[in-house]
Amino acid sequence: MDNITTGSCLCTRIRYRIQGPLRPVVACHCSQCRKTSGHYAAATQCAGDDIVITGDSLRWYKSSDVAERGFCAVCGSNLFWRQFHQDRLSIWAGTIDGATGLRLERQLHAESKGDYYDLPDVPRFPPETLA
Repeated sequence: MDNITTGSCLCTRIRYRIQGPLRPVVACHCSQCRKTSGHYAAATQCAGDDIVITGDSLRWYKSSDVAERGFCAVCGSNLFWRQFHQDRLSIWAGTIDGATGLRLERQLHAESKGDYYDLPDVPRFPPETLA
């Protein structure tokens, strides 16, 4: 059986199709993820060869020396995060169509969380442990 996942931005100008396994969801509380999402980010991940992205409004913002973030230039939806020179793409879990079957498994940068929320009850890991 094929494992196919689809998703899009809010305006659906950008759509994606993933054929392959997805990593469990990881929450990131770093200041960049909080700024781009308005809260904390919750992302899954796939192999770069497993995803096909369509649409003409995808833009990439170099958010640090090691990574960039993909978003829709029309509706502003945050969709992707990728580390330079890596063959993995993180996908914001909330952009997936329908039920995901995924679970929040761990979190990063818990020390940077906002003061207005409690941390999810899942293990906390240093970012370098994330594969």
